Amino acid sequence: MPFFLRFKNTLLCFSLVLVACAQKSKKQVSIEKTEEQPTHEAVVVGANRTAAYLPLLQNKTVALVANQTSTIFTASEHTHLVDSLRSLGITIKLVFAPEHGFRGKADAGELVKDGTDTQTGLPIVSLYGKNKKPKAEQLEGVDVVVFDIQDVGVRFYTYIATLQLAMEACAEAKIPIVLLDRPNPNAHYVDGPTMQAEHSSFLGMQEIPLVYGMTIGEYAHMINDEGWLENGLKADLTVIPLKHYTRDVPYSLPIRPSPNLPNDTAITLYPSLGLFEGTNINAGRGTELQFQRYGASFLDSTVFKFKYLPQPNFGSKYPKEEGKICYGDDLSEHGRMGSVSLKWLIKAYQNCTDKSRFFKTESFTKHAGTEKLQQQLEAGLSEAEIKATWQADLEAFKKIRKKHLRY
Repeated sequence: MPFFLRFKNTLLCFSLVLVACAQKSKKQVSIEKTEEQPTHEAVVVGANRTAAYLPLLQNKTVALVANQTSTIFTASEHTHLVDSLRSLGITIKLVFAPEHGFRGKADAGELVKDGTDTQTGLPIVSLYGKNKKPKAEQLEGVDVVVFDIQDVGVRFYTYIATLQLAMEACAEAKIPIVLLDRPNPNAHYVDGPTMQAEHSSFLGMQEIPLVYGMTIGEYAHMINDEGWLENGLKADLTVIPLKHYTRDVPYSLPIRPSPNLPNDTAITLYPSLGLFEGTNINAGRGTELQFQRYGASFLDSTVFKFKYLPQPNFGSKYPKEEGKICYGDDLSEHGRMGSVSLKWLIKAYQNCTDKSRFFKTESFTKHAGTEKLQQQLEAGLSEAEIKATWQADLEAFKKIRKKHLRY
């Protein structure tokens, strides 16, 4: 065989060996890094720290506040907390389900019904609908409540309201509550209008900014220590903290936290595009790019060249502007946000062909937490002018927040 062919074959074999070794090495490193929490390198979620909380549950009757994100991660899969605890001999009496239900399949705002989980046979009690707070009779015979739900750090995302009411119910019943902390993908900044007390609702129960920059465990400490529970009550609260977590490092959620937050882009844009929920503008519901686009049939098609057609789908049975061509913007390639943006809201309002159709005033006020934002938009204020009016409240909140940060 000619020398150059022998050399070529030898080089090819050597290259294949290097590739195989690299793949093997990469696999070994991956396993080593993800021994406790395989999905996100060294970050270990509270649910995975079983040694820290199992002693609090053993020989006790447990109720869970949980949904599809309540999981323990293993080297090759994730296991629902309910299944994991039952396999470890923990007695679970019932599960309280928040908005979107225990398996996370209900539309936003859709009534979640009580029932029985077909996979476990456990009673499921809805905390979304008429009954948003565990009742005393539902907690009878329960020794401890475990709360484990993935949050995204936005005031109108209702899981922090569910948390507050669950803590309040536990405090009233003198039942300890154990919260398994999880990273907040929007924990790296604080921004947006601060809610005014007179506009308190399930979309905002406390006077906090739209984006509050805390994990759900840190926020639970704030609820307790700032005296936000009814009648000055304090919950017997234990937070199982994260390990190796830094709020400034991007965190990609392995499970969609709700039906219409399918990926990192939707989650990072949610604080900004979520304000469209209080308008008649479609924010991508009824498409596969929820909270990554916005539009409406009554936005100026000469300004907005992007168009799409909302249709009923998973997570949105009745999307706004269903079956209508919507003109708007595609933001699906947008990078990570570090502040709330009003530019899309302002652009949509200024280029609305019928401004009387734009706002759903009561809903917009609940989402914004204040009447001022709608008034400012209608008055034609710029983003910089509007944001300047937020600053005093943001600085005041940051001082309170600082006391409760754990990471």
